[in-house]
Amino acid sequence: MDLVAHCGTSVAGEYINTLDVVDIATGWTSQRAVWGKGETNTFKAIREIELTLPFKIRGIDSDNGKEFMNYRLLKYFKHRKEPVHYTRSRAYNKNDNAHIEEKNWTVVRQYIGYDRLNNPEQLELLNDLYRNELNYFLPSVKLISKERQGSKIKKKYDKAKTPFQRLYESKEIDDDKKLELLRISDRLDPFKLQSIVEKKIRLILKLSVK
Repeated sequence: MDLVAHCGTSVAGEYINTLDVVDIATGWTSQRAVWGKGETNTFKAIREIELTLPFKIRGIDSDNGKEFMNYRLLKYFKHRKEPVHYTRSRAYNKNDNAHIEEKNWTVVRQYIGYDRLNNPEQLELLNDLYRNELNYFLPSVKLISKERQGSKIKKKYDKAKTPFQRLYESKEIDDDKKLELLRISDRLDPFKLQSIVEKKIRLILKLSVK
C-alpha cells in the first residue's frame, strides 16, 4: 500500500491523497481518498478498504512514512486472532515498491492526473469514483519466470487477466464469494462505466481551489 499525493506542483498546505492498495497475487486494487497524510485519516481509510476486500489480509507491505509506521496500525494488524504479517520497504530502495508503484500509475495517475486536489468537496466525490468496478475490466500480466541469456534477461509472462478473473480462479476464495463476484460482473456494462467515470473526473477537477 502507498499514498499518492494530489498536490500539484507544491507540497505546501493541505490537499488530498489517495491511499492505493494492491493484492500481489491477483492484482485486485482498492483506493480511498484521504485528506492530508495524517495517521488518523490514513488508518480510517485502511480499515474501510479491508471491509470491502473479497478476501482476508494475510500480510501488508508499505513504505516508511509515518502514516504507516505507527503503533496504531501495528496494533490493529498484530493484535488479532489471526495476526497479519506486517513489513515495510527498505529505505532508498525504489524497487521494493514496484507492485504498488505500477498501480499508482495505471489506476490513479492515468485517471486523475497530477492536478492539485485541495477542496474538501472533492474528497467524497473521489471516494465515490473509487467505488467503481475497475477490477473487472483492467487486465494485466504476471511475471512467471526470468532467465539470463548472456547480457540480457528473458522474461516470461502469463496470459493477461483481470483481477476478477484471477480471483475467480483462485483456490483461496470460497464458492459463495466467487458467486457474489460473478453476479456483480454479469450486471456491469464497461462502456457505461467508462462514461460515468469520465463525468465524475471532470467534476472533481473543476472543483480545485485556485
